[in-house]
Amino acid sequence: MNAMPKARSGRKPRPKPPLDEARLQDMALAYVARFATSAARLEAYLARKLRERGWEGKGAPDLAALSARFDELGYIDDESFARAKAGGLLRRGYGSRRIAQALSAAGIAEDLRDAARPDARAARLAALALARRRRLGPFAAAGEPVADPDERRKRREKQIAALIRAGHEFALARAVIDADSIASAEAWAESEED
Repeated sequence: MNAMPKARSGRKPRPKPPLDEARLQDMALAYVARFATSAARLEAYLARKLRERGWEGKGAPDLAALSARFDELGYIDDESFARAKAGGLLRRGYGSRRIAQALSAAGIAEDLRDAARPDARAARLAALALARRRRLGPFAAAGEPVADPDERRKRREKQIAALIRAGHEFALARAVIDADSIASAEAWAESEED
C-alpha cells in the first residue's frame, strides 16, 4: 500500500442539483429499499433532503401523498414496522414505556402504538432478559455478596433504577431484583399472572 496521502485538488465538490419529482421518488424508493421505516420517518427524511438540496419543480412537493402512495404499494407499513420495532426492543429487554417512546419518535399513530404494546408476560420476560444481560438481581455474580446493609440497599436501588430507565414499571423492576434465585425469577416471568 502507498503510505503517502493523495494530493487533494483545489476544487470544491460540485453542489448536488435541486430535486425534481423523479429524483424525489427515486430517493424515497432507495430509502425504503434500504431501511424499514414508517411513513412519518420517510416524510422527515424527504423534507430534510429538500432543505439540503432545494426544489426545482413548481409549488411544494406533496410528501404526504408520496408516502401514502408508497403505503398503497406496500413499500411502507406502519403497523408491521411498529410490531417489528416493539419486538426488537422487547428482545433487548426494554419495557413498554420505552417501546411507546421509540414508536412515538418514529411517528407511529397512537392506536398502532397501543396494538404493539407488550402483554404482561412479555413485559416480565423482557425485564428478565435485561436483568440477565446486565447481571442485575439474581443474575449478579455470585462472588459479590455485600455484607453491609447500607451498601446492599444502594446496590438494589441502582439496579431497580436501571430497569425503570429501560421502561419497566416499578413493581416489575422490584420483583426481578428481589427474586431469591434465577429459577424463581424465571418461574415468575413465565407465569400466567397479570
